[in-house]
Amino acid sequence: MIEITVPTPDVTITKQENSELSNIYGFTDFHLISRELGGIFMFYNEQNELLFVGKARKLRPRIKKHFEDSVSVMKAHRDEVFKIEVCLVEDAVEREIYETFIINRRRARYNMDKVYYK
Repeated sequence: MIEITVPTPDVTITKQENSELSNIYGFTDFHLISRELGGIFMFYNEQNELLFVGKARKLRPRIKKHFEDSVSVMKAHRDEVFKIEVCLVEDAVEREIYETFIINRRRARYNMDKVYYK
């Protein structure tokens, strides 16, 4: 059996109560997420349930796209996102492995592809 250890999040940001300070669904700390580095990201609700897992070559633009894009799988669920965790992973193959592993091990609610536990 292959042992996979998910990296510890490098950045965690949470939705602020005073959401008027941010134009990105209540998150004011987007500047903490790297604009140039790649990795994986996880969206959680207030009950700390995993909603969605994604990967990106450039993290901040990709995460923002989930909140702004009209075709994102998160489009109808953006208001549920309370916490975002980011793990920096530069290798594309490792990102793919971690994303698939986390989706299936932690049963991310809104990931439709890469699901093997149904």
